[in-house]
Amino acid sequence: MPYKVLVVDDSSFFRRRVTDILNADPELNVIDVAVNGIEAVEKAKLLKPDVITMDIEMPQLNGIDAVKQIMKYAPTSIIMFSSLTHAGAQKTLEALDAGALDFLPKKFTEIASDASDAGSLLRQRVITLARKKPRLRSRVIERERPVKPTLIKREVTPSFQPQRTIIRRSNKDYKILTIGTSTGGPVALQKVLTKLPKTFPLPILIVQHMPASFTKAFANRLNNLCEISVKEAENGDEIKPGCAYVAPGGKQMILGSNNKLKIIEDNTDRISFKPSVDITFGSAAKIFNNNVLAIILTGMGSDGREGCRLLKDKGATIWAQDEDSSVVYGMPQSVVNAGLSHQSLPLDDIASSILKELNLN
Repeated sequence: MPYKVLVVDDSSFFRRRVTDILNADPELNVIDVAVNGIEAVEKAKLLKPDVITMDIEMPQLNGIDAVKQIMKYAPTSIIMFSSLTHAGAQKTLEALDAGALDFLPKKFTEIASDASDAGSLLRQRVITLARKKPRLRSRVIERERPVKPTLIKREVTPSFQPQRTIIRRSNKDYKILTIGTSTGGPVALQKVLTKLPKTFPLPILIVQHMPASFTKAFANRLNNLCEISVKEAENGDEIKPGCAYVAPGGKQMILGSNNKLKIIEDNTDRISFKPSVDITFGSAAKIFNNNVLAIILTGMGSDGREGCRLLKDKGATIWAQDEDSSVVYGMPQSVVNAGLSHQSLPLDDIASSILKELNLN
């Protein structure tokens, strides 16, 4: 039986286009459309679709508020359509925080060279999310309290979950923490990083698959929520303890021998992802050998596997998020199946396990 999809958009042209693209795959069936957020909430309750495609800007009830209500009353896998602007990034991150699982640019020309490639990507993403049935969200990411200027940081008191995972300290002299992720990563990263104390003793390199216009807004959002400092990485940044560096979208982040970051334009097609987890992890392996704690979080595909292979060859410690807590198990699974991961951890246990591994808990 094909997966049921509800298409939500106030543009009749876009509704028809998305419907035609999705219905071209026998695994998908657009069962209905909605023209605003109010209709979307009512039809989500009534029709119980497997996936909802959701616009952000709509009359009567916008996409963000519609996501909040759907996740409260009829939890469903939701993929947002977003504009690749700074404002679009802010709203998309709010939608992900509210419970949406993924997003794509609304202009398909921004994600593929032709319509067939864009259609194939959309169908792939929708099918992947359809297979991930969301649980009732008893675990709600803490909302931001209103802040005036974006530079003001919210004080966060770490609230550690009860330890459910057995972590045996390796007693390594860690020099750096590296994290790679894709689909589902923004919420997963927020959950991990907000539990790290201001005195966290390692620099953190983060590779999140994300468009160039999103990474700065994403880093700023994390910086406002976390006790540690978070910034979009810049060329020449010297890595410091207690600071996380988010790889800029569309570029590669490489750690140099002088502990400074190189941000490189990559105009070739030899690497599928820009930024790439493999490239950043590989550079960390060259500099810090076995003194790296590397974590692969939720994400589609296998980026990170070869970087983890280089790290494993140097004796580094590698963890993967487990299947049950991953939005998409692709990236963690590729590392686990290759025999590269030392531990598979639930998302709720990762922050406390990091602190325990570093003798901080």
